[in-house]
Amino acid sequence: MLTEKQYNLLMYINKINRETGQCPSFDEMKKAIGLKSKSGIHALITSLEERNFIRRLPHKARALEVIRLPRFKPQAIIDEEKKREQALQNSSVQIPLYGKIAAGTPIEAIADETETISVPFEMVSYGQFYALTIEGDSMIEAGIMDGDTAIIRRQSQADNGKIVVALVDDKEATLKILQKNGPYIKLVPCNKDYETRIFDAQRIKIQGVLSGILRRY
Repeated sequence: MLTEKQYNLLMYINKINRETGQCPSFDEMKKAIGLKSKSGIHALITSLEERNFIRRLPHKARALEVIRLPRFKPQAIIDEEKKREQALQNSSVQIPLYGKIAAGTPIEAIADETETISVPFEMVSYGQFYALTIEGDSMIEAGIMDGDTAIIRRQSQADNGKIVVALVDDKEATLKILQKNGPYIKLVPCNKDYETRIFDAQRIKIQGVLSGILRRY
C-alpha cells in the first residue's frame, strides 16, 4: 500500500494530466502535497516509478505518465476523510426563517430574509432550504406539533403523498399532504378534526417539501 504522500502525489499528477494534458511542475507538486523541497518530490516520484504506478517519458520535459492507480486508499487518508465527514455532520448552517405557517387553516406566508435559524448540516446538505414555524394542530398525526420548526426543501414540484408547503391563490400558505387528482389538488390534513380541501390545480403553487422538524422542549 502507498504512503499518504505517495498516494496524494500520484492522484495529483493524474488529476492534472487529465485536466490539462500535461504533467504538473515540481513546484506545483511540492505546493500541492505540502513538501518544502524538490528533493522530496524526486524521492516520491522514484518510489512510484519503482512500484510501477508512473513512468517517465524520455525526451520530454515534465513528462510523467500514470500507468495505474491504487485499489485502496492509505488508512491515514481514510481516517482523515472520516474526521471531515463527522465534522460536517456535527456542524450547523444558517437558513432563512420565513415566519409562521398554518398547520390548521391557511395564513398569509411571511418571507423575512433578515431572520435565520441554525440547523444541523445533515438536514440541509443538498438543495436550498428555509424554515417555517408551525402554527396549529392539523398535522399532529404526522408528528408535527404547534410551535415546531419545519425545515423545507425549496422546490416547485412534488410527488403525491409528500408533505408540502402549498401556496393558495398566491397569498395563503399551508402545510399539508399533497394529492393530485386530474385537474384538482387535494390538501390533506393529518388530524381527523380537519377536512381535506380541494382546489383547482392552477390555484396551488408548491413552495417546497418538508425535509425535517425541529422541536424545542
